[in-house]
Amino acid sequence: MIYQISVGQGPVECELGAAKLLAYLRRHYGAAVLDATPGALPGGFRSVRFETEADLSSLEGSILWICQSPYRPRHKRKNWFLDLSRCERSADVPFATEQVAFETFRSGGKGGQNVNKVETGVRAVYLPTGQSVVCTEERSQWANRQRALSRLRRQLEEDAARRAAAEKREDWRCHTSLQRGGASAVFRGEDFRRIR
Repeated sequence: MIYQISVGQGPVECELGAAKLLAYLRRHYGAAVLDATPGALPGGFRSVRFETEADLSSLEGSILWICQSPYRPRHKRKNWFLDLSRCERSADVPFATEQVAFETFRSGGKGGQNVNKVETGVRAVYLPTGQSVVCTEERSQWANRQRALSRLRRQLEEDAARRAAAEKREDWRCHTSLQRGGASAVFRGEDFRRIR
């Protein structure tokens, strides 16, 4: 599963808390970082997306870190909020040529008598998604079949890339909607001990 740690519009202390939460999750749940937005100071993060096999549903939501600011020692505030949320992902289905159905038809156009008598046009349909492409440019059915297969693969890859970009935009939208209060987990101190 893919999760995101976010500090919303929080100060540098929250960014440090995000780094400490990531270290905690790596230690206890084997979190592997996918991408990260660095914070204003070295070692901190505004946002981190990571992957883990562990179920972190008990930690999802607002997370409270209680600690005196290491950057501003006289600062009165000691409660720093972070957010941990699961990122929804559509399943990427790898392209499998055995899942492609081909239909042939007479294509017409250039090619002389051959195109009028032989079914050289090819329609390729990817069965899992129902997407299809048509190819009639070549004079032989085999060449049209190869070209249709290539187009279909490219179309599916472009669709997957668009979906991934939309999911990343949605993750960023969630990054800016951090809620304070009602913490699902509480950590305390510079050593980031979990107390609840």
